[in-house]
Amino acid sequence: MAEYQTMRSQGMAGSAAEIDQGLRAHMNKVYGTMSIGLLITFAAAWAVGANPAILQYLFSFETGGPTILGWIAMFAPLGMIFAFGAVITKASAAAAQTFFYAFAAVMGISIAYIFAVYTGASIVQAFLVTSIAFAGLSTWGYVTKRDISGWGAFLIMGLIGGIVLMLLSFALSAFWGIVIPGFDLALSALLLLVFAGLTAYHTQAIKQDYVDHAQHGDSEWLAKSAIMGALNLYMSFINMFLIILSFLGNRE
Repeated sequence: MAEYQTMRSQGMAGSAAEIDQGLRAHMNKVYGTMSIGLLITFAAAWAVGANPAILQYLFSFETGGPTILGWIAMFAPLGMIFAFGAVITKASAAAAQTFFYAFAAVMGISIAYIFAVYTGASIVQAFLVTSIAFAGLSTWGYVTKRDISGWGAFLIMGLIGGIVLMLLSFALSAFWGIVIPGFDLALSALLLLVFAGLTAYHTQAIKQDYVDHAQHGDSEWLAKSAIMGALNLYMSFINMFLIILSFLGNRE
């Protein structure tokens, strides 16, 4: 952001105006790609989750847990995220965007259970609450003059710590039958704060990356950067939504 402000102070009005216009187009591309990804995700989740004949292959109605195919579907998005870096590096922007949409569809299948577990009204309510919170956080990350780039390391550490604690809680419950009262609720609240912070952090990072590279004229890099930014914001939205749904949702 210092570079952007310096350009303005040096009277480079024309160049700054071009960057302003390009930045708006870039952010529209990020939010547009993310929105299409969310639409694909919820369409896929509804198509599977609202159809018991299909859902039974992923979710056992007898045990209340995922089937073997369901476990594969749950972990498939994680594998695709790891592969995303290679796709962004080696493939074209168009191919990377297609891969993102395919990832969004697989993510939808992995969370299809929500349509069997929660009422439709609860899902809509959680989506609206998440949308409002996400819009506020992302807007703040975009307009704030405060440099929050230093948040990244702490937020990633918090995310990793939360995942480790989540796996530990799952292991204690699944293998030893140990349930710590209030632990999952506190952990969900912690992760919600982490993803809220990541929403603002990634928004500012997307903006700063564009400002840093706009003058290079690398349209292919900027297109890939928009897709990567869309993925980061998409992940924050989906995880915030699932946590908020767990707090507010009424079960079927």
